[in-house]
Amino acid sequence: MGVACRVSKYIKMSTSGSCKGSVSESKSSDDDVCDVNNLLQKLSTVDKDNDVSVKDNDVSVCSNCGKEGNNLKACTACKMVKYCNRECQIAHRPQHKKQCRRRAAELYDEELFKQPPPAEDCPICFVRLPTLLSGRRYYECCGKEICSGCIYAPVYDNQGNEVDNQKCAFCRTPSPTTNEEEVERYKVRTEAGDPIALYSFGGWYSEGGRGFPQDYGKALEYWHRAGELGYTEAYCNIGYTYYIGRGVEVDKKKAEHYSELAAMGGNESARHNLGIKEQQAGNIYRALKHYMIAAGCGHNSSLKKIQSLYSDEFATKEDYTKALQLYQEYLGEIKSSQRDKAAEADDGYRYY
Repeated sequence: MGVACRVSKYIKMSTSGSCKGSVSESKSSDDDVCDVNNLLQKLSTVDKDNDVSVKDNDVSVCSNCGKEGNNLKACTACKMVKYCNRECQIAHRPQHKKQCRRRAAELYDEELFKQPPPAEDCPICFVRLPTLLSGRRYYECCGKEICSGCIYAPVYDNQGNEVDNQKCAFCRTPSPTTNEEEVERYKVRTEAGDPIALYSFGGWYSEGGRGFPQDYGKALEYWHRAGELGYTEAYCNIGYTYYIGRGVEVDKKKAEHYSELAAMGGNESARHNLGIKEQQAGNIYRALKHYMIAAGCGHNSSLKKIQSLYSDEFATKEDYTKALQLYQEYLGEIKSSQRDKAAEADDGYRYY
């Protein structure tokens, strides 16, 4: 019994007067305090060798055999229970399986519906890059993605004269004049581990373009590398490949898995597609959560889906209002006068 517990028991007995040796009712409150302080001092001295620290009380226990230890391994799926070895984990599986699956699903949903990482900024104007690919461009010379506003902006020399703008908006390298020259630049970027260049190589192998032989295996290889480096569009392509069976067997589970990886990485199109899937399955609450996140990332179609759910009374007015607010916040983060001028100068250019 710990010090605090024994003192508590002593005080209780003293108050009730039901224990031999308890404090007499005739004693003053000062005497009671003195007695308790003395008892604390004595118990502290006695318990120095027998004290159970917080660290000792925190010893883990194997859920199968009950063995205690500090080096037990947690169940990798649910993180709730621990085992001393794999044999114990296998033996305990029948009792633990149902609870484990339920908790593992909860943990996965927490990750799936977590707010995605923030989008990168344009390296020139430092304004958030638009979601739409038409609102930005990749330069294979330096590996930078530049917003279309900075691409269209005029460039001046040190005397204030407008100069040739057919160069990289970031490093001022002249644009390639042939496909071969462009592909060579991409090769340099892939060797440097550039995820967008790797993604492009995967696309060329998938379609058999730019002089590349059509090779779906190679395409998946490059897309996997790009996805692991954080380029979520690559996971979208992998998911679609398994969904339609392009060069591989149709596998809906893999298709959904890679779509979810893309969504968790911040890809709003993948997030929107997951919302459609959930809505078709009748899981309106989950669909609405997907649409809400996608709308906050600038996906206009997700905003329209929420509007439709609201019109059909599957979503509340508060849901639709929140979606509008999130979408407006996104527009506020990506808009700039320079991008607006670029949109006016080119009818085919859109960034929101």
